[in-house]
Amino acid sequence: MNNLFKKIKPIAGFSHLFHFGLNVLLPLFVFIFVRLNFTELAVMIIFLSKWRMFAVKPRFWAANIRANSVDIIVGLSIIVFMFHSSTSGWQLIWALVYAIWLTIIKPAQTSLLVSVQSLVAQLFGLMAIYSWDGATDIELTILTGFVCFLSARHFFDNFEEPYARLMSYTWGYFGAALAWILSYWLLFYGTIAQPTLIITIVGYSVASIYYLNKTNKLNKLLQTQFLLIMITVVIVILVFGILRLGNNIT
Repeated sequence: MNNLFKKIKPIAGFSHLFHFGLNVLLPLFVFIFVRLNFTELAVMIIFLSKWRMFAVKPRFWAANIRANSVDIIVGLSIIVFMFHSSTSGWQLIWALVYAIWLTIIKPAQTSLLVSVQSLVAQLFGLMAIYSWDGATDIELTILTGFVCFLSARHFFDNFEEPYARLMSYTWGYFGAALAWILSYWLLFYGTIAQPTLIITIVGYSVASIYYLNKTNKLNKLLQTQFLLIMITVVIVILVFGILRLGNNIT
């Protein structure tokens, strides 16, 4: 799949320069549309920028959509962050973050940076989902599982994992189940929801262990440290959440 995506991606000459120019201008267009309250146009331009997904035979469309899913998640999340920003300064910061994503992080092909793409997409996607006022428990559950699945699939495909689909479905189910359970006592730490925080910590720890194992850098000490830190932080978050919920009830 990655080889297919590389074939349809301009890598040299005028097409490469044109593609780079579009990536630079896209955050600017998104910023302008959001500032003018044309959020729907900002969303539309994100999807129009992905026209190359369909520049191949239809049998490759599903693979291309999956390969571009993290980019779409990040783009839509940036629009949400801009929409909820109180000042134009913050909107410009998010536009700069999007430009960095498009020109530096997204084009990267190394295992480390592709892993970073997955983690960023999951974090941004979950933050955007839980900023949605009025979302039902079912909507939060479905969207959380969907973002977790796509991020995991992007991560595991990077390593040509033979069980990528199974492991991605498992991670998606974990995210959805956690979202469903915690939706009954949804808490926020600043702008970050409790499910986002826990899923991010667990996902970062598990992905780090997997990455180190695949690159032959994992040892028992590192594995134990990651697991202990992950378990400790999650327990602290849950205990703090229970105490905070108890204080609100009383």
